[in-house]
Parts: sequence; structure tokens; C-alpha cells
Amino acid sequence: MKDKNPHAQPPNKLTGIKITDIPTKAVGIKAISSALNHVFSEVGVVKGIGVLKNLNQTYGFDCPGCAWPDPDEKRAFLAEYCENGAKAVAEEATKNRVSPIFFATHSVQELSEWSDYEIGKSGRITHPMVLREGSNHYEEISWKDAFELIGTELNNLPSPNEAIFYTSGRTSNEAAFLYQLFVRQYGTNNLPDCSNMCHESSGVALSQTLGIGKGSVTLDDFNHADLVIVIGQNPGTNHPRMLTALGKTKINGGKIITINPLPEVGLVNYVHPQNPLKWFGKGQELTDLFLQVKINGDVALLKIILKLMKLHEEENPNSVFDHQFIKDKTHGIEAFLADLDTYSIEELLPQTGLSLNQINEAIELIINNKKIIICWAMGLTQHKNAVDNIREVVNLLLLKGSIGKKGAGTCPVRGHSNVQGDRTMGIWEKLNPEFGKKLAKEFHFTPPTQEGYDVVSAIEAMHKRNAKVFIGMGGNFISATPDTEFTAEALRNCNLTVQISTKLNRSHLVHGKQALILPCLGRTEKDIQTSNEQFVSVENSMGVVHQSKGDLNPCSEYLLSEPAIVAGIANATLKNSKVEWSKLISNYDLIRNKIEATIDGFENYNDRVRKKGGFYLPNNARENNFEPTTTGKANFTLNKPSDIELKEDEFMLMTIRTHDQYNTTIYGLNDRYRGILNERRVVFINPEDMNKLRLKKLDKVNLISHFNEEKRIAKGFLAIPYNIPSKCTATYFPEANVLVPIKSKATLSNTPTSKTIVISIEKVDN
Repeated sequence: MKDKNPHAQPPNKLTGIKITDIPTKAVGIKAISSALNHVFSEVGVVKGIGVLKNLNQTYGFDCPGCAWPDPDEKRAFLAEYCENGAKAVAEEATKNRVSPIFFATHSVQELSEWSDYEIGKSGRITHPMVLREGSNHYEEISWKDAFELIGTELNNLPSPNEAIFYTSGRTSNEAAFLYQLFVRQYGTNNLPDCSNMCHESSGVALSQTLGIGKGSVTLDDFNHADLVIVIGQNPGTNHPRMLTALGKTKINGGKIITINPLPEVGLVNYVHPQNPLKWFGKGQELTDLFLQVKINGDVALLKIILKLMKLHEEENPNSVFDHQFIKDKTHGIEAFLADLDTYSIEELLPQTGLSLNQINEAIELIINNKKIIICWAMGLTQHKNAVDNIREVVNLLLLKGSIGKKGAGTCPVRGHSNVQGDRTMGIWEKLNPEFGKKLAKEFHFTPPTQEGYDVVSAIEAMHKRNAKVFIGMGGNFISATPDTEFTAEALRNCNLTVQISTKLNRSHLVHGKQALILPCLGRTEKDIQTSNEQFVSVENSMGVVHQSKGDLNPCSEYLLSEPAIVAGIANATLKNSKVEWSKLISNYDLIRNKIEATIDGFENYNDRVRKKGGFYLPNNARENNFEPTTTGKANFTLNKPSDIELKEDEFMLMTIRTHDQYNTTIYGLNDRYRGILNERRVVFINPEDMNKLRLKKLDKVNLISHFNEEKRIAKGFLAIPYNIPSKCTATYFPEANVLVPIKSKATLSNTPTSKTIVISIEKVDN
């Protein structure tokens, strides 16, 4: 029997920090060396070279990392991937195995005391495993028995709404479509997904303003942009191939403004990894102007920019605003300008941490250029006023007429590789009525209409015991979600937790009364069904749907594909379904036929997805058609700056990634672009704030978050003086997720506020 609950958080232990100089340029030979070292050490040289040559190639497999698009035309020979893409492939194609013997040797309690890095490096899971109630060791289970266990638990629930069906962005279009179909036939819309925690704010804001929750630009637009503004994003670590696109903007005469609390090396100077002649050169300078805004000072900054644009337009009519575009295509300009007048630059400026002279430099670039792209990521989306952040971005673009033209538009840079495709396939707690009608017609059932749980409400429901079964299709739920201990309690309240996974992660160790691990094929592996070898399809960050086909033999004969796992659960659960689940699995063309029949934009799906590079989905904003909005036009909106006021001893904390991780996957212990090696438990603090706190470099501190009179604590972090605005701090997740309150979420989107955590810092006596 278990003595205590397995740890939900990474252990509070230090690993031996080394501090180096911060590099002056990103990528280049060091990135290539790092990528190859990861691949060769995990996979081996021969197999490693073989798998890399097909990564992101036209008829190869899609990177299991980020959703940055591949070039429409020519792709780089052997190297159409980035350092972290190579690391992701190394993790999936690793030689290490987590077998039944591994689980017999290591208890759940013991494994929970390992770091996330150690857990992840254990390797690929080879067999379906079950953790029986009261046991502390997983044991092997047959697929048949696993499916029957799930079906029994689901059918014993008083209501389908007591089950949660989570989805990660790694899931293919085919698996996601079948998953939502099964869940809705089962009778619920409880389909939370990783979008709820990242770009949900983007989807809400863009749908309200432009009529589509996706970005409007294509990769080629970066070749034609006059100005690219990168705000709240670190592409050098999170989307390194984006640096190539920004480099082309510069080569073609465009300018780049970077807005971020931290200076990031990748946006300063970049060495193209696909050109050996440049590996040892000085690199390419990217950012023309860096605005080091305070955390959550973005709306204040954008309002100042908008006010200065308005002032210049009034002084020089027709020099800044695109009046014809505004007249023909937009709604609400008068109310927007009137609201803008209610703010003064003097009251807004302190929130930004910038000088007016710095902002005026940005104004010169904005008013003198017409084709503007604005890119953003989690730095805008994980705040209480996150939707306001993005709507204010749209306001700027609308004033300039920078939507629906070549070289201009919105660019929310998505994270996981098919997170956008999941939503397109219907993975959403809110069923679109038109999609519901098409599902009903095609599959002869009545889909539920009641809104389901998103991630935060799903956690709260499990915590209250209003939901008793949790099934996760990919991802690492406990490490991705806020309020770690609260979420752990929620999962432990379940009768059954199921994780569909490739590798071991902490979510397998924080479980319900019973737990299943169902091992699935990875992107790199062959998927052979009864008819023949299959491929799947994915949608990238710019709405291109294309195929992905692995070429490695599966790491175990006991793996099933994600679509096959969904079909197995459906067959064991649904007694009166008219869907021929097993037939659909025999040939994924049949699944794609059903997608074509129910989702707009997928006409001739099977033909078009087989063509080189795939196809673009319709995008009304790209086509300058805003009819889907409530007004039939692009909408100006009224938005508010941050209302958070820090006390004298309080600081704002944002969670960030290291360069050696992607989402919750920890590839290594280094963050070389910030000069931190072999350690993750660090907190970056402004040097003057360090002095006020009487802290020295590498002093150990505890971080205490404050929300609604509640306190949460993360223990044992090393204080690092760093170039970050005063009263602002940063540290890595998932170590800091414990500090994010479950009830602190963005207005309208419910996204956890992982970028605005109010904390105090407590020195620990050694």
C-alpha cells in the first residue's frame, strides 16, 4: 500500500548551476552541434541521420514540436528543422524503453521523486499498463482488458458529463476528429485541450474582431512585409525556424521591432543554420528596435502608440490611417477613437517601463510603413487582460489597413504541432451549431449542445468530484496546468485516469483510484493497418493541411495508433453507435472522407492532401472578408490596460521555457541563450531589486504567490541578477506552475494567467 501521494511537483533539489556569458548570436554551429548530440546520443548515428532526413520533408513526417509552417516551395536538403525539432525527434526515436520490467522495478512513489528530466529520459513506453487501486506499481494489461475497463467506468457514470476528455496538440487530424466524434456520441462536450492554456485568448479576440480565430498571414508574407512587430514571444527557443522568415524580411528591406520584458538572443542576431558559409560569420542582425516593456504593460504601450498615431494623423491628414480601408471594411472607429481620448500618455507610460523617446522610435517605423505583420505568443495570451492585448494589436493593424494584403496581417504563433488542427477538427468544449448539424446528418445521432468543461473548469469539476473519469490524448496534464497541488488533488479524486502517451511523464504518477497508460505510435513511426501503411495529416500555424508519414519501425509490437486507440475505446463504450469504428481504422482515407463531409474547407481532402505541400484552408481575414463577425465588418474594440497594482514588497512573475525544453518536455538542463547551465530552479531578478532585497547572486529564495488572500509557495530557487525591468521576475515552468492560482484566469478566454503572477521573494537561510 502507498504511504503518501506521489509528488505532483518536480523535486526541490539543485543540480549544480554553471553560469556563462550570454551569447551574442543564436543558432549557427552551436545549435547544429547541440541538435546532433541529442539525436546521436538518444538514437545512434546511422538511425539518427536516417530519421532527420525525413523530418519536415514533403513526403516525410511532421515535426512533433512546434507548428511553424514549412516553406511552400523548396525545402532545405536534409535540414528543414531546428535544434529543438531535432531534440523532439531524438526523444521520440530514443533507444531507451519503459517496459513492464521497468515498472516492476520502480514504484510510482519512487518515480515521482525523480525530476521531470529524469522521468522523460526513461524512454518509450512499450506496453499498455494498469495501476490497480491500492497498488504502487503499474503492471501489464492487454489492450482488450484496457478498453473494457474504460468502457465499464464510462458506462457506470450517472452522466456522460462526469467524464473529461483532454487533447494535446500533438494529435493528428484523423485522431482528433474520431476523438471528438466518440466523445459527442458518448454524450458530452467535455473536450478541454491545450489551446485553453495558450492561444485561447487569441482565438476569442480574433473571432470577435476579424471573424476567424486564426492568423491571417502566410509564410510568404514575411518576404513582403515593410515592418514585423514581434511582441511577447521568444522564437529563438520556441520557434527557431521563424528566425529564417524574419531574416528574409530584413534581406528584403523590412524592419523589425521586438517588444518583450526579456532581451532574447535569437531576436538580436541570427546565424542561418542551413548555410555552412555563414556558420562562423558575424550573423544577421534582426531587431531594429527593442522595447523592453514591463510584464503586462502591453495594452498601455499599444495605447500610447495608438494615441501617437492619432496625433500624427491629425497633424498630417491621410499620412497614417488607411481611411478607405477603415470606411469599407471596419466598424466602430468612432467609439474606439473616443475611448482612446479618455487615456493620457502620462498615466499609461509608467506601466510600460519605457521612455517616450523609445516609443517615438517605434512610431516612426509604424507611421512610415504600410505592410505590417504583428506576431505574438504566450507573452500576450496568459494575462487577465489577454484578450484585450490581442484586440489592441488588431486595432493597430486596422488603422493601418494591414489586414488582408500581401506582407501584412495577424500572426499568432502556435505552439504544439497540430494544436490548430485539433480545433479545426472540432476539439472544443463549445460545439459549433453548424458542425453539430453536419455530425448529426452524417453519423445519425444527436450531438449534445450543453457547453462542456475547458481545462480550468475541468480541474474544478474533478476537484469537486463532479467529474470522475479523466482521459488524456497526449500531453502531460499535471505539468501543463496551473495550481499544481490543486490539480493533483482533482486528478486523485477520479475513479479512473487514462493517459495516451508515447513516453513516461509526471501525469502517469498523479492518478485516480485506477490508472491506465496506453502507449501509442509516434510521428516518426510506421502506421500499418489492415489495408496498408497509413499516413495522417496536420494543420500548421498558418492553416496549411499536409500529410505526415513516419518511416521507423514501431519501438514495440504492442503500440497502437491514436486513431486505433480511440476506435478501441469507442467499441468498448458505445453500444448503439452506427459508426463503423474498425472499418474507419482500416484505412484513414475513410476518416478523411468523413472530415470532408462535415468540415468546411476539406473538399477533395484525400486528393489535395496527397499533393506536394498540401493545401491552404479558407481564411476570410486573409481574403479581406469579415462577414463572419457580428457586424459583418472588422471590429475596432475598447480595451483596458492592466489593473494589477503591486505592493512595495511584491513583484510580477512570468513563467518561461529554457532553451532545453519544449512545453513540458525537458530535453536537458541548459538555457544557454540566458547563460544558465545545469540548473532549472532559478529566478531572474532586476539587479537593483536584488540590492533592495539584500540578495546576492545565487542566494536561495522561496517564491510566494498572492491571490485573493491565498498564498502558494515554490521552494528553493537561486536568485540570478538579470536584464529584466524593475519589479519584474521570471522563472521556468513547470517548476513554477504551483504558483498560478486556479481562479486567476483571462477574462473571456479562461486561460490561466501564467505570465502575471504576483509574488513576494523570501530569502532562505542556508
